Amino acid sequence: MSGRGLPTVTIPDQLEAVLASGHPWVYRDHLPDGGRGLPHGGWVRVEAGRAAAVGLYDAEGAIALRLYRHAPTGGPLAVPDRAWLRDAVESALGLRAPLARSGDDAYRLLFGEGDGLPGITVDRYGRYAVVRTYAPSLAVGAGTAAADALETVVELLGTTARLRGIVGGASDDDARGGGGGGNTVLWGDAPPPQLTVRDGGRSMIVEFGAGQKTGLFLDQRENRKIVQGVAGGRRVLDLFAYTGAFSVAALAGGAEAVTSVDVSAGALAAAERNVALLGDEAATRHGTRRADLMRDMDALLAETMPSDAASPTDLVVLDPPSLARSKGQRHGAIRAFRRLNAAVMARLPEGGLLATASCTAQVSVHDFRGALAAAAQEAGVRAQVLHEAGHALDHPVPLHFPEGRYLTFMMLRVSRRG
Repeated sequence: MSGRGLPTVTIPDQLEAVLASGHPWVYRDHLPDGGRGLPHGGWVRVEAGRAAAVGLYDAEGAIALRLYRHAPTGGPLAVPDRAWLRDAVESALGLRAPLARSGDDAYRLLFGEGDGLPGITVDRYGRYAVVRTYAPSLAVGAGTAAADALETVVELLGTTARLRGIVGGASDDDARGGGGGGNTVLWGDAPPPQLTVRDGGRSMIVEFGAGQKTGLFLDQRENRKIVQGVAGGRRVLDLFAYTGAFSVAALAGGAEAVTSVDVSAGALAAAERNVALLGDEAATRHGTRRADLMRDMDALLAETMPSDAASPTDLVVLDPPSLARSKGQRHGAIRAFRRLNAAVMARLPEGGLLATASCTAQVSVHDFRGALAAAAQEAGVRAQVLHEAGHALDHPVPLHFPEGRYLTFMMLRVSRRG
């Protein structure tokens, strides 16, 4: 499909290097008149100096254009056609081939901007997949070029990945958070209400259309393996446990006892079902507590991690939800990370481990490290970084798109020795 005759906009020349690098976004405040008059959900050519790109336009939101094809030195640019989209899908599937060979069948098939298809994420659960979109124009059935592109991608994924069905639902608010709601069949058959999948070599139950994310926090899969590897013989507290994926990993790793804590009774019930997949013996080592950790963290820790405990909790997983969904919430999130982590560090015994995470693009790796350093100082402890990770293989982040990095995970060892 030729790009001739496309609506064309020019953005400031100082953005030429950014556009030439392959960055997938153009913000609304960089467009003349905010993009007024451009076709919602239509293909648009954008130019800055000698660089050019073609992307889909959204009439709403701070991101006005999501760019699919780039020409660093200008020249003709064709609109992505079926053959181009097929190449992008096959490239994404090829990257995940090691996961498919491992026996896992729960992972991200498509990571939007990270795989060159901005605004679209697709998560695999067994023979089914769940689509989430992050642009109003990418609404199925909207009759726009964007909707046509999405429907083509869905069809190509279904056939190429040999899926049985693909569903889509309401978009999440950011890369990590969001809510539940019903799912709509986009291709093939509807999934069952529940499905057992393999995640990091462990079995987990996915409930379609319920809870957060698309069913399971797939971005923490590799980090759950880290927790499993150090959990042997330890007493574990899994804070913000959701459906218990870290708890299951710790129990599989031989933890002496695990307590899952979350504000949602439904999530804790799901955690118990997931633990039950490990067998009756593992279930006897698991318990749950319902608590609002953002409000009652100190009280919960005083009860579950008393300083005079004969067998103290010596591994805590702290994986809170996204604490900042906009730049204006960044400083509040950093303060919250400091407060939550300091509370845990203050109660960990000598040599205790803290597996802690940040899941917001608004807080950089540097910011998170700073919050943890301040937390250690506040708690009167020293902390060693034993392991640090970002995104796994199925969540690729282009070097020219630092905004795509939202996850930071650290394993810390706490010491009180001078």
